[in-house]
Amino acid sequence: MKGIGKGLVYTLKNLAAHKVTYDYPNEPIQMPDRFRGIQKFYPEKCIVCNQCANICPTDCIQLTGKKHPDPNVKGKIIETYDINFEICILCDLCTEVCPTEAIVMTNNFELAEYSRDELFKDLQWLDENDENVRKENKA
Repeated sequence: MKGIGKGLVYTLKNLAAHKVTYDYPNEPIQMPDRFRGIQKFYPEKCIVCNQCANICPTDCIQLTGKKHPDPNVKGKIIETYDINFEICILCDLCTEVCPTEAIVMTNNFELAEYSRDELFKDLQWLDENDENVRKENKA
């Protein structure tokens, strides 16, 4: 009987205590400033140097480009840029080597899908991924 009374006192005392959980789907969780989430890609900045694909430890980045249609302009324009998030480890190496900062990390971490095929993201999806871009990366 004494144990039940102690349990009730403890429960009633902590009933009004401050909650330490989040109402996650309804309110966003604030992530630390240096959190590495899903990448955001700016295709207009990309010079198709392939440094991001070369440094990737899991080879999850596929990048192709073609010569600029104007013969007076040097360089290439981007054709495809794909990331396979099934094997991406979000290591941030691709953003570190990019000379034009065409790839930046965001604080977005929600990649849950019903199919593994949906974890393969293309140029258009990465360009539209504007959710939670880090403060230091906003233009």
